[in-house]
Amino acid sequence: MLRKVLALAALGLAFVAGPSLAATTHEEPKDVHWSFEGPVGKFDTEQLQRGYKVYREVCSACHAMNLMYFRNLGQKGGPFYDPKYPNSNENPYVKSLAKDIQVPDIDSETGDVIHRPATPADKFPSPFPNEPAARASNGGALPPDLSVIAKAREGGPAYVYSILTGFGPPPKGLTVPPGKYYNPFMPGDLTSFWTGPKDKVPEGGFIAMPPPLAPGKVTFDDGKPSTVAQQADDVAAFLMWAAEPKMEERKQFGLGAMIYLLIFTGLLYASYRRIWRNVAH
Repeated sequence: MLRKVLALAALGLAFVAGPSLAATTHEEPKDVHWSFEGPVGKFDTEQLQRGYKVYREVCSACHAMNLMYFRNLGQKGGPFYDPKYPNSNENPYVKSLAKDIQVPDIDSETGDVIHRPATPADKFPSPFPNEPAARASNGGALPPDLSVIAKAREGGPAYVYSILTGFGPPPKGLTVPPGKYYNPFMPGDLTSFWTGPKDKVPEGGFIAMPPPLAPGKVTFDDGKPSTVAQQADDVAAFLMWAAEPKMEERKQFGLGAMIYLLIFTGLLYASYRRIWRNVAH
């Protein structure tokens, strides 16, 4: 009897939740290719450096990366790795990057809150002191932490790229609420905001973030043209590295393991043939 009741309850929930879940739609992320794709792909160091600059000069105004330390930038495989400084805390370029950023601290003598230049041992600072402050500055929406967003979102870095390049005028017949922006790659249900034909509700949703990128907004040190697509491509790659900084080492280990297993399989088969060659089967 209990099983029947539970089954009926689950069926009822499916009917209730089904339509609302089915109505949440968005366009598939754009087809973007990066150097780190595939079993032997590697991060492009120059791209990671450009991506960090986009994050620092644009994204960090609203988004934190609470899992990242400045020293991570100089670790092996990182955007500013230098083999002369295996200890990234001693990397002079990382020190210089950190020094340009002010981080909160406590005065050891007075106990007052102060700000000081960051060191490689410091975390990336948060743009807001707490969640209420973050929401108050963004119309009630909480900007997500970007530390692992490239792994946390379906579509990975392609999702990040698509969101950043997907802003545009809303379709005719779509009413956009104040403080929101239409983005076809943002999951949402636009049915109640659509005045056009019911069978042609556009895909996508609303996002509280205004278009963050613009042509020439960031000047790249290597002379790369600073288009919106280039900025989005670079910061998406940087966020992918931040989410999985050991990707290259993992791939190298996996490739070595596969080669070892192939050799071991060949030796095992040769041993089998030699040991049992004179034995009738």
